[in-house]
Amino acid sequence: MSIVKINALTVPEEQREVLEKRFASRAGAVENSDGFEWFELLRPIEGTDQYLVYTRWRDEASFQAWMEGPMKAAHQGGGEGGGERPKPAASGSTVWSFEVVQQAAPKS
Repeated sequence: MSIVKINALTVPEEQREVLEKRFASRAGAVENSDGFEWFELLRPIEGTDQYLVYTRWRDEASFQAWMEGPMKAAHQGGGEGGGERPKPAASGSTVWSFEVVQQAAPKS
């Protein structure tokens, strides 16, 4: 079965808009990766300053290939023009890993 990676990002209130814009501008960065199944950016409503970045993958190998390839390049500022890397919007990050053992989809 699939695996899920949830990155819990601690984001101060003044950085929320920055974080959301950065995710919006990365369209296609993960979606075209082999083994990618799903992505969601979850904004906290109350009681926490943590955003959750939910990704689902066919297997651990697919996730690791993305981590070592496209994701690593993006986070190293590997774009053209070489400019200075922007300050991170999150002040902390923790990655949780899960195996999908049960699932349900809406009936059509």
